[in-house]
Amino acid sequence: MNEARQPNPYSTLPAEGPYDVAIGAALVTMVEPNPGHEHAYNRWYEDDHFYAGAMAMPWMFAGRRWVATRDLQLLRYPADSAIADPVTAGCYLTLYWITAGRYRDHLRWTVATNARLLPDGRVFQERTHIFTAFSDYAGAVYRDGDKGPRDIHALDHPYKGLVLEVIDSATSEGRDDLIRWLKEEHLPEQMAASPAAICTLFQPFPLPPGATYVQDVPGGDRRVTIGWFLEDDPRRVWDRFADLSAPVEKSGLGRVELVAPFIPTIPGTDAYVDELR
Repeated sequence: MNEARQPNPYSTLPAEGPYDVAIGAALVTMVEPNPGHEHAYNRWYEDDHFYAGAMAMPWMFAGRRWVATRDLQLLRYPADSAIADPVTAGCYLTLYWITAGRYRDHLRWTVATNARLLPDGRVFQERTHIFTAFSDYAGAVYRDGDKGPRDIHALDHPYKGLVLEVIDSATSEGRDDLIRWLKEEHLPEQMAASPAAICTLFQPFPLPPGATYVQDVPGGDRRVTIGWFLEDDPRRVWDRFADLSAPVEKSGLGRVELVAPFIPTIPGTDAYVDELR
């Protein structure tokens, strides 16, 4: 009787609000474990944080970890990146998709959970956040039209590589023009006969208050983050990505601040940890 008068929030909260299978936002987090702590960091993230700090939370419906071994780090550019200093910093990248219309609901839960994890000693401190941002979804570009996996599948499909590209528009007002050019001209042209099957685009926004061990990278209101999902190892096809800066500069709409290739981690293992340095 008491439960009928005062229903449990777990029963009432899902009864209203958006629940379409659609990306509304993402968490993009590129992290550098401190030297000598690579194995411990990887085990913490694999065994605990990926789940307790992310996937167990409401409305975060997909996630995947990626890694840049030393040879992949050395392919990055530009050297004077506004994102990573040095540009090789940030050997682990994790992406998460958040259900459209549910970012604020997700954020309430994640802020409360992380406030608990820290005093409980479940936040690994021997690491540096190089580029971590919640971001609004700005859409996807597909190489093969309506064939193949959709954006919602990108973190579950066995893609062999990912190229993270970050572009800053000249002004915050110019970001919409940059996104329009990327989606309508630049990306379709670059993806033709490319190993990239999907490109996803995001617009970062400020981190929530209380994230004491994570800082925003300045310039977020001008920034566009692109994920190129590859059907081949990025080392084998790097000639397709070795000069993404030139067409952006020619457009006059922005500047490439990071191009960084990654390969997927193997969940539950320490694969590639010994290849980071």
